[in-house]
Amino acid sequence: MTNGQEDGQAGAPDVTAGYVDSAGGRLYYEVAGEGRPVLFIHADVADHRMWDEQIAAFSQRYRVIRYDKRGFGKTTSQDGAYSPRADIVALLAHLGVARTFVVGLSNGGALALDFMLEHPEMVDGLVVTAGGVSGFEATPTEDEQRLYTTYTELQERQDAAGLLDLGVHVWCDGPFQPHGRAPESVRERIRQMMSDTERDHHEDLKPSELTPPALERLGAMTTPTLVLLGVYDFPATNAAMELLAARVASAQLATFDSAHMVNMEQPAQFNERVGAFFDAVSGQ
Repeated sequence: MTNGQEDGQAGAPDVTAGYVDSAGGRLYYEVAGEGRPVLFIHADVADHRMWDEQIAAFSQRYRVIRYDKRGFGKTTSQDGAYSPRADIVALLAHLGVARTFVVGLSNGGALALDFMLEHPEMVDGLVVTAGGVSGFEATPTEDEQRLYTTYTELQERQDAAGLLDLGVHVWCDGPFQPHGRAPESVRERIRQMMSDTERDHHEDLKPSELTPPALERLGAMTTPTLVLLGVYDFPATNAAMELLAARVASAQLATFDSAHMVNMEQPAQFNERVGAFFDAVSGQ
C-alpha cells in the first residue's frame, strides 16, 4: 500500500490530500481536523465534494475523512472485480484509524451499512442518509415506474444531455416535485459532479456484494445508528430507510424538508442532527 501526499484546500482549513493503493485501485482522500475520526462516503451522483459543508463544520471537533469511491472523482482503478468494503479498510489502515463514525448518503449510505456489518469492530456509530439496504427491493409505484421508463428511453437514445437534466431534477428537486424546487447552487454542484464522472470515468467495475445481504442482518445490529431521509425523495428510498429504522433496535429516524441530497440542501439542519448523534454516542 502506497500513497502520495499533497496539501490542498477542500472546503475546510488545513486539509491534507493523498492517495492510497487498494487492490488495483488508487483511492483519493482528504483529511481535516483532529479528534475522533468521521468517515464520509459520497453518493453515486457525486464525489467527495458533496461533503464540503460537513468538512468545514465537523473538522472543528473531529478528524474528518472523505474519499472518492472507484469510478468517481480523482480515484482511478483497473477494470474488474473489487470490494468497496475492502477499499475502506485499506483507507482507514493507511490513516491509522482503528474505529470511526461512518456517514453515507444514497449508495454511499448502503455501503456504510454494509461496511459496518462486515466490520462492526471498526464502527463507533453509523449514519445512513437516503440510502439503501442490500437485499431489499421495494415495489415501484406507478409514478416511479413511469420515471424509470423515461430514464430507459433516454439511455437507449444515448441522450446524455437529457439524462443529465433528469438526474439533476430527480436527485436535487425530487422526482415528483416542480423543476427548480431545490436551490440552484445545489443543482449546479450536482450537475458538475455528474458531468465530471461521465467525462472522466469509464472503468468496467464489478463491486462485490455483501453476503448475506444487510436485509438478513438488521435484527442483530447493535451499533448506534441514525437514519435520515428527505420527504421529497423516491418512495422506494424512503421505504428502505423506514425499514432500516424499524428493524434496528438502536436506530433513530429523522426526516428533512428536502429531496435526496439532504446534506447539501439542508446543511445546517443536517450538521446539527448528526452532531447531536455523535455527542450522544460519545456521552457528551
